[in-house]
Amino acid sequence: MDEHTGDLGAVTRPDPDPEELILGRDAELARLFRAVDSEAADPVLILAGEMGTGKSALLDRAVRRAEASGARVLRAEGSESESSLAFSALHQLLRSLRAEMDGIPERQRAALVHAFGSGPAPLGPDLMLVGVAVLNLLSDLGDRGPVLVVLDDAQWCDRASLDVLSFAARRLAGEPVTILIGARSGDHVPGFDRHVPTLTLEPLDNTSAGRLLDLQPTSPTSHTRTRILEQAGGNPLALVELTRAASAHDTAAPPQSAGPLPLTDHLERIFAARQSELPTDTAEALLLLAAMDSTDSAIAAAVGLPAPRDAAWLPAEQAGLVRHTGRDVRFRHPLVRSAVYHAASSGAQRKAHLALAEMLRGAPDRRAWHLAAACPGPDADVSAELERTAARARRRGGHAAAGKALQRAAELAPRREDSARLLIEAASAAVFTGDIAWVEELAAAARARTDDPSLLASAAVLAGRLAVLTVRHATVFSRLTEAAEQLALSYPAAALDLLADAAVVRFYAGEDTQRHRIADLLRRLPEDASSAGVRTWVMAVSDPFDERAGLVALLPQLATEAETRPEQLTAVGIMAWILDETPQAVRVFDEAFHRWELQGALPEGLGGAVAWAYVERGRWEQAREACTRTTAVGRAVGLDHAVACAATVDAAVLAFQGDASSARARAEEALDLIDPLESRSVAVYARRALGAAAAAEGAYETAYDQFRMVFTADGTPMHYHACYPALADLAAAAVRCGRGDEAAQIVERSANTLADNASPRLRALISRARGLLANPEDAEPHFRAALADPVLEYWPFERAQTLLDLAEWLRRRRRITEARGPLTEALETFRRLGARPWIERARVESRAAGLDVTDTAPDALAELSPQQQQIIRLAARGLTNREIGEKLFLSPRTVSSHLYRSFPKLGITARSQLRDLIEGTLATARQQG
Repeated sequence: MDEHTGDLGAVTRPDPDPEELILGRDAELARLFRAVDSEAADPVLILAGEMGTGKSALLDRAVRRAEASGARVLRAEGSESESSLAFSALHQLLRSLRAEMDGIPERQRAALVHAFGSGPAPLGPDLMLVGVAVLNLLSDLGDRGPVLVVLDDAQWCDRASLDVLSFAARRLAGEPVTILIGARSGDHVPGFDRHVPTLTLEPLDNTSAGRLLDLQPTSPTSHTRTRILEQAGGNPLALVELTRAASAHDTAAPPQSAGPLPLTDHLERIFAARQSELPTDTAEALLLLAAMDSTDSAIAAAVGLPAPRDAAWLPAEQAGLVRHTGRDVRFRHPLVRSAVYHAASSGAQRKAHLALAEMLRGAPDRRAWHLAAACPGPDADVSAELERTAARARRRGGHAAAGKALQRAAELAPRREDSARLLIEAASAAVFTGDIAWVEELAAAARARTDDPSLLASAAVLAGRLAVLTVRHATVFSRLTEAAEQLALSYPAAALDLLADAAVVRFYAGEDTQRHRIADLLRRLPEDASSAGVRTWVMAVSDPFDERAGLVALLPQLATEAETRPEQLTAVGIMAWILDETPQAVRVFDEAFHRWELQGALPEGLGGAVAWAYVERGRWEQAREACTRTTAVGRAVGLDHAVACAATVDAAVLAFQGDASSARARAEEALDLIDPLESRSVAVYARRALGAAAAAEGAYETAYDQFRMVFTADGTPMHYHACYPALADLAAAAVRCGRGDEAAQIVERSANTLADNASPRLRALISRARGLLANPEDAEPHFRAALADPVLEYWPFERAQTLLDLAEWLRRRRRITEARGPLTEALETFRRLGARPWIERARVESRAAGLDVTDTAPDALAELSPQQQQIIRLAARGLTNREIGEKLFLSPRTVSSHLYRSFPKLGITARSQLRDLIEGTLATARQQG
C-alpha cells in the first residue's frame, strides 16, 4: 500500500529505470521494431510528435535493438545552430565512414568530400552526384549487414543534407538499409513529407499517464495529481517535469504561469526557474553549452567548458537539466537548451558566442555564425564574414545555407544599399532550393530597402525564375508581366528577362490571352543586338508559328554565339525543338552536354524539351535518362511541375515500347501533380501518352477518347504547340473505332490554323492523318506527301508509322510487291527503337505481304522491363554496376539485381555475352526486316 505524505501530496520512490518510462507506446515500438528488423515494406519511416512526446526515447530503443542484432547504426541529430551549415547533418551521419569512402568511385568521393568542405572542388556542385555517393556508401555497408540510419530532430537539419538523404532514401528499396526520422508534428521535412509513412505519437491515454506519474521518484497524489494530468495533456515530458516542479517547489500544485501559455513555454519557464537556483559556475557552463548547441570536445575545454565529470555539472544534473552520455554532457531536452539560452542576459549570450568564435578560427563558417549571434547591431565586418560563408556554401552546393548566410549578412549590413544587394544574392541562392515563398520574401525585403532600379529588376527576375517552375501559372504570369511593364522604360533588359520567363509560363499554361499580352509588352521594348537572343526566345516560345521562318533562320547564328556557354546552347536547343527543328535541337543539346553536364540544383524552364527532342529523334534511352535526372532533381527540391513534365515524356516512351501499365501509371502521376487548366501542355502530353498506351493494347476507342481530349468540343487545340503532333495518332485511332468524320474535321481545322506556317514535320503528320481518314481511292497522295521530304528521316518513329500505313494501304489494294519495301524499312526501325506493339503489327502485315518473317521473338530484350533494358544496354557498352547506377541514379545492388533477373530471360549466364547479344539482336532485326 502507498505511503502518502499529505503535505506534498506525493509518494516518494527511487529513480525509475529509464527503460520503464516508455509507457503506452507498445504499438509504436512494435512498428519501429518491424522497421529495424527489415520486416516493413518501406525503407523509411518518420516518427512524428509534439515536443516532449518521447520521439528520442523511442529512437534510442530502436537503436539498441538494431545494435543487439548486429546492425551498423549511423546517427545524427539536427541542431538549431548548425541548420545553416551546408551538409552538417550529413557529415555528422557519415563521419565514421572515412575508410568506406575510399571504396566508392573517385568522382563520387570527391563530390562528397568537397560537400564536407575538404578537398578540391569537382567540375561543379552537383547535389545528385553527392546523393549517388551516399547511396553507394549505404549500399556498400548493406553488403556487410543490416544498416540503420537515424536522423533525430530532422526539423533542424540543414536543407542540403535532407535533399541528399531523401534522394538516397527513394532508391533503397531492396537494400538492407532502414532510415528512421524523428521530427516534430507539423514541421516540414523537405523530401520526406510526401509518400513517406509517418508514425505519429499521440498524447498518452489517462491510464498510461497515471502509470508514468506512479513511476516518478516523488509520485503526486490528490489535487496535485489531477492538476498535473490536466496541464500535461498526455505529454510525457510535461508529466515528468511538472511532477518534478511540484515536488521541488514544495507546493500543492504545479507552478502557475501568469496567464495561459503553450505547454512548451510553460515547460521552458520551469527549466529557467531551476537554472536561476544554480551556482554561478554551473550557470555559466550551461550557457556555454547552450550557445554551442552541440557538444564539440575539440573546443569545449578551450572555451572554459568543464570536463564531463567536473563537479560543476552536478547541480545541473540534479536539477534534471543535463545528462551524461558517454564522454560528454548534453541537455536532457531541446527545451532545456532553449530555456537556458533565453534566460541569460544579452550580454552573457554575447560573451559566450564571442568565446566560441575565438576558438573557431579554423572553422570559419561556424565562427561567422557565432560572431553574428554576438552582434548587438549592424556590423560590416561580420556581414562580410557571412558573405564569405555563403560563397563557400554555394561552391559546395549548399544553396539553402548560402541563402540563410546572405540573409543574415543583409540584416547586419550597415548600409541599406549593401543590405539590398545581399538580399538579392540571397534570393539567387534560394532559387535553387525550390522554396518560392522564401524567394519572394527575400525579394520583397530587398524592394523595401532600395530604390535602385537595377536591384529591383534583379529581385523581380530572380523571383520569376523559380516561379515559372511551380504550378501556379496564372498568378505567376500576372506577376511577371506586371513587373515587366513597370520596368519597361527604366530597365528594359530586366523587363525582357521577365518576358522570357513569362513566355515559359505561357508555354505551360497555353492561354491565348497570354500571347497577346507578351506581344504587346515586347513591342514596347527597344531592340538591340545584345537582346536578340532573348527576344528570339520570347517569340519562339510564346508563338512559334507566327514568324517561324524568320525565327528558324536565326538559330544557327544564336548557336554560334552561345558556343562556349552551355546554358545558352541549351536555350537555343529548346527554341529549335519548339520550332520543330528537332535535328538541330539534338545537335545543340549534345554539344551543350559535352561542355556541361547540366549541373545545378534546378531543372531549367522547359527542360522537358531536351527529353522530347531525344524521343522524336529516336534516342529513347537518352530521353529516359534525361527524365530520370529531371525527376530526381525535381523531387529533391519539391518542384512538382518539373516532375510532371518528366513523367509525361517517360510515359510516352513506355507506351511506344509496349509497357502500357507503366505508361498509364506515369501519365496519371503527372496529372495528379498539376491542375490541367493551369498546365495545359502537361495535361496534353499526359493524354497523348495515355492514348498511345491504349493504342498499344488495341483499345482504340479508349485511345481515341484520350486523343480527343487534347482538343476542345469544336476541335480547337487545347494547347498551341503540344496538340498538333497528336493529329495523326487521333486519326489512326479514329479509323479503327468508327470516328473518322469527327477526326477529319479536327484535322482540317488544325491544318487551316497552321496554313503555311506549319513545319515540314507537322505537314507530314497532317498528310498522314489525311491519308488515314481519306476514302481508300484518295489516300495514296497523302501518304506519299507525308514521306516526300528527306528531312523527315530525323523523326524515325513517325516516319516508320507512315511507312506502315502506306504498306497496309498498298497491300489492301493488292499492290503487294510495292508494299514490301515500306514494310521492311518500317519493321527495321521499330526493331531498332524497341517499339514492341509496332513490331508485332509490322510482322503481321509482313507475313500477309509474303515476307519471310519468323515467329520467334525478334528482340531478345522484349521480355524485359524498360528499366532492365536500359541497364542491359549500358552494361553491354562496358559500364560497371557503379557507373550504370550513377547514370540512372540507382544503387549498384539494384543494378546487380536487375541484371541477375534479366540474364535467364535473355538466355545468357555471363556479362561478357551482353555485347554479342545486343549486336546479334540488331543483326537479326535487320535480316528479318
